[in-house]
This record gives sequence, structure tokens and C-alpha cells, in this order.
Amino acid sequence: MKISLFQGILFGVFGLAALIGLFVFATYTGKSSSSSGIGTVVIWGTLPKDSMNTMFTNLAQKDTTLKSVSYVQKDSATLPNDLASAIATGSAPDLVLDSQENLFALAKFITPISSATLPASTFTSSFIEEGNLFASSGGYYGIPFLVDPLVLFSNRSILSSAGIAKPPATWEALIGLVPNVAVLSTSRQITRGLIALGTYSNVHNARGILSALFLQTKLPISAYSSGGVFTANLGSNSSNSGQPGKAVVGFYTQFADSSKVSYTWNASLNDSQQAFLSGDLALYLGYASEARYFTAANPNLNFSVTPLPQPATATTKSTYGLVYAFMIPNGAKNASGAYQAAALLTNSAEQTVAASATGLAPSALNNLSVVPSGSTAAVAYAEALYAKGWLSPAPAAVDSIFSSMINSVTSGRSTIDTALVSAESSLSQLLQQ
Repeated sequence: MKISLFQGILFGVFGLAALIGLFVFATYTGKSSSSSGIGTVVIWGTLPKDSMNTMFTNLAQKDTTLKSVSYVQKDSATLPNDLASAIATGSAPDLVLDSQENLFALAKFITPISSATLPASTFTSSFIEEGNLFASSGGYYGIPFLVDPLVLFSNRSILSSAGIAKPPATWEALIGLVPNVAVLSTSRQITRGLIALGTYSNVHNARGILSALFLQTKLPISAYSSGGVFTANLGSNSSNSGQPGKAVVGFYTQFADSSKVSYTWNASLNDSQQAFLSGDLALYLGYASEARYFTAANPNLNFSVTPLPQPATATTKSTYGLVYAFMIPNGAKNASGAYQAAALLTNSAEQTVAASATGLAPSALNNLSVVPSGSTAAVAYAEALYAKGWLSPAPAAVDSIFSSMINSVTSGRSTIDTALVSAESSLSQLLQQ
């Protein structure tokens, strides 16, 4: 799929005709729902069904308009194919809920919302900046709903025992903690690690972590070239001042280099999420929503959640976030009701309930101006304002490319420069399909 087509797809004009003039998004934002029904609305989404069903149950008690909305959980990896099959057989859902990581694969099955229905001024004044990833030519592919930002989890017991009062706020400070926290045997075997970085397959959320590091160095990862072609940009160009891409890969891989003082992780260790859960890892990079998993899986785990570390020289903050949006698929039987349901769920009261039920942060700016009471939620809300992302090929394809890049460097098969060029080329090829 050519990216020019990706940006310009305007499928299902007939569906939009029913929307335009029927509903103005700003009418719903910040107001109570209409007393009229929206009809039956079926949502296919990749967020957990338990938390979403809890949300709809709570909302339906206050707003009968949403009683006819149902939710079906889908696997993110198979959602594009599932949706294509459903459209072909006339059984498409009314809404699709997924993050920007699947947008590139889903776009050809989505009916964009016209700017006549959802004006750009309304969109930008209502939602977080990362929501602009869903912009299309003349409208938007979806309405932002919730965002799950990447945060830093810390084992407070380990840090306290090492005399460390606060988790690191910068990457430079993090490196300095390795000798004080990591426990290595005389043969350089890791008994306890500081943080899981340097490898790929056993680093939970490695794709998001690397994305965050590239974005923090002002590399967009994917963007239009000067010739108008959508390509990858990992900073492999040697003329790029400071070679930020090389710095990112060098920083990431050093933690798995046994010859360096920053050595604290290797490929033989367990998955990082499980290592943190069992108390064998001091710091863990994960999404804010994972806090509930850790609390439920190990009630005795003494952890805290703080913002993702930033470069010491950064003048602005950024983190990687999964922004989930409601999208209207081609062939939706109740497109107008679907749009109304999506808009209703961005109201202030509905956003508060949704965030509470899922453990994610609201996408609506009005909600983010109020600091929530919970410590994890407070961090997630703050980070949602500066969360960033990129339009990527399918997550599995990105994993394959990023994993190859990291493994080739740590194994010594390639230099960082060579690995970057190869990864950038592979990503560009996928983006131009």
C-alpha cells in the first residue's frame, strides 16, 4: 500500500453522507448524551474485555443511551484480517478500537470521518497531540479514546536497600546506578539486574522502548521524504548532526555488553516483566496499564511508578504511548450510531469512568487538566500530554526488524551504522507497500 494512498483513502462516501449534518462532534463534547437512542453498536477492540465490559456496565447505569453498545475483544495481530473477512461477508462491526500501531494495516478498511463532521479545530482542541496520528486527507481515521504511556516501574525495596531515594529521572542518571544495584557473580553472571535493556526477545515492550528512545532524540522513525515518499528515518544518515540514531542503538545495547560498567542484562535471563514481578529486577519499563497486573499477580511487590526517564539535555519531554481510537469500518451497519457512541465516550464523565475501568489515561484534554488521586494515574495523565508515536507497519514486522538490528549489534555481526541502515531500509520497504 502506497503511503499516498494511505493518507488519501476516502472509502465509503455513502456512509459519511449519513454522518455529515446528522451529528456535530462539538455538540457532544463536554455535554450529557442525547435522550434519543443510538441503536445497536458492536465494537471490536483490542483492549481487555473485562475492563471494557466493566466500563460499559458502569456507564449504562448512568446513561441508557449506551445500553445497546456491546464489546468483542480481538487479537491485535489478527484484527486486520478478521475485519477484512467480516467486511467481505457483510458482517462488519460498527466500530473498531485499536492503537496507532495497527493503523497502517487497518486504514484501507476504515471510513475516514470528514472534516465537515469533525473539524480540525475541534479535534486539536479536544484531544492529545498524539491523536493527530489518526489524521487523514480531509478528516480523521478515528476518534481518540484512551492512551497508555510508557512509564518507569521501580522496586522500592531494592532501591532503598541500595541507598537510592528516588528512581532516575534521566537516562544518564540511570546508567550511574548499575554498579550500585546490579549483582554479578565472579564469572559475570547476573543475579540481579538494574534494568532490562540491551537485548530484544526477553525485553518486554522492547518495540515501545526503542520507539521512545528514537522519538526522544527527535527522530520521527517514519516520515515523508523530500520527494513525498513515506519512508523510515532512524537517523542512519551520517551527515545528520550528532548521529542520533547511532546514539540510540549504542545506548540501548551497552546494557548487554559484559565488557562495560553498564552491563546488567543478557539474553539468557527471563522475560523482563516476569523478572520484575519476582523481584529480580530493580527497574522495569512498561505501560501504565501494567500496574494493575503487578498488583494482582504479586500483592507483596513494593513498587512505584514514575515518568519515563528523559535525556539530560532534553528541553521538552516525550514518551511513547499507545493511543487507542474508535474507527468506523467500511460496511458498518450503524455508522451514524457508531459515531455518536464514540463521541459520547469522549465526554468528561465517560472518560473518567473509562480511565478508571481500564487503568489507561483519557485522551480528552479536559480530563487531563485535573490531576487524579492515584499515583499511577497521576503519572499516566501527565505523560499522556507529551506522549508520542509513529505510523508503523504491523507490530510483528517492526519486532522482526528491530530485533534483527539489536541482535546484529550485540552479537558483533554488524556495526551500529550497518545495522541502522539495514533496519531503516527494511522499514521503508514495508511503509511503501
